[in-house]
Amino acid sequence: MRTLDMKTFVALARNRHFGRTAEELNTTQPAISSRLAALESELKSRLINRGDGSFSLTADGEEVLHRFEAILADIDRLKGSLQGEAAPALEPLRIGAIDSISSTWMPHLIDSLHQTFPNLKIELTVDGTKHLVQGMGKGEFDVIFSLHPVLDDGFRSFTSCILQMVWAGSPKLIDPHKTYSVAELADLPIISFPRNSPPYQMIAPYFHDEQALASKLTSCNSLYAIINLLIDGFGVGAIPAVTIRRELKMGLLHQVRVAKRFPPMHIVATYQASTHQDFIRKVINQARISAARFCASVEPEMAWMD
Repeated sequence: MRTLDMKTFVALARNRHFGRTAEELNTTQPAISSRLAALESELKSRLINRGDGSFSLTADGEEVLHRFEAILADIDRLKGSLQGEAAPALEPLRIGAIDSISSTWMPHLIDSLHQTFPNLKIELTVDGTKHLVQGMGKGEFDVIFSLHPVLDDGFRSFTSCILQMVWAGSPKLIDPHKTYSVAELADLPIISFPRNSPPYQMIAPYFHDEQALASKLTSCNSLYAIINLLIDGFGVGAIPAVTIRRELKMGLLHQVRVAKRFPPMHIVATYQASTHQDFIRKVINQARISAARFCASVEPEMAWMD
């Protein structure tokens, strides 16, 4: 049995797609199919259920995957030991995160992972929840931090932290000492994330009537751009308080006093549970530690653990 075939099966189990696996391994789909057929013939067992666009491992496939991962990890450790260095655990580790995490505790997580795995390559993609969840389902990420879980076999999700959302605006536009009612807030120009995005879906019910947003709403898919628009006085916006700590301290933005508190945002971590289990478990553990340390470093009302 060739290590190439074992690596191919592990990659196929992670990607859940023959085409993406062929692209990752720089080969063709027929070659991937041939390697799988060789494994199934040698092991005398069907490893994958496929057809009608579906893809799943059989019970034997799950067992083979776990054994192959252990064997390949042993080979990596042996190579690293002979070369006098730690072997990379996964090449590369593919992380997806929304702006609110990439700008807060993601740098600490990446730094801690590099300290634990000096040779590890990390690919960080910053995007919206919709694209991250879709990409996770297609096997494009190993772990994501977004606002929705991936509801599918082979994935595990948990709340990594909770961020308090606040209305914020420039002193050019709002009175920092005034308490605004929902109706008064609706009369102000509003900067929001795009329609149908999770943050927008949190804002619309706040006003009980989505039409209240229609005439004075500017949408943007970048947290950084929204913050700049708020600073320039183009409107008020509901964003995580921790993402504007510096602007609040400098007086560039003020938290709008409101009669109705805005609900907090739950950050959901989703990770691959069927491949590289030992390594992914270490990554998730470090993510929990990084999130906890960040929450402990800011005001308790801004961010906390579930």
